[in-house]
Amino acid sequence: MKNNPIIFVMGVSGSGKSTIGKFLAQKLNLDFFDGDDFHPKENVEKMAKGNPLNDEDRKGWLIRLNQLSHEMRDIGAVIACSALKHSYRKLLRDGMEEQMEFVFLKGSFELVSERLNARKGHFMPPELLRSQFEALEIPKAALTVSIENTPEMIVDTILRKLAGK
Repeated sequence: MKNNPIIFVMGVSGSGKSTIGKFLAQKLNLDFFDGDDFHPKENVEKMAKGNPLNDEDRKGWLIRLNQLSHEMRDIGAVIACSALKHSYRKLLRDGMEEQMEFVFLKGSFELVSERLNARKGHFMPPELLRSQFEALEIPKAALTVSIENTPEMIVDTILRKLAGK
């Protein structure tokens, strides 16, 4: 594994990015950041009204998360972020290519939809899940992990894959 890694745990809403990211950060003794906390107020309001974000909405948010990566480069971090498109991951990775890892939490629409419907209090309504699956560009350069297992098993799989790099 890289020294002081910046690990983005990515996937659609409801795939477990925050749960897995927090657990992974704890195991690696790294700080955890939930990318959703960095959305500007306008993005949160737009999603809360049932409207999906577009590329322009996401740009400032992604730039801020890239800045966070640079701020954490000396100590490492785990960041939960959807990073649905290749262009988003490219922007997140800018200037951090050697230090950054992406972990893609992969699950079926049905499984993620079930989880999202059970989740209460999140600003993104389950009705927007289809738009996230439509926008998702499956990453080629990421550690891919199925979300069908327990969080412990998922994190153990991630740790084994990171150790093998």
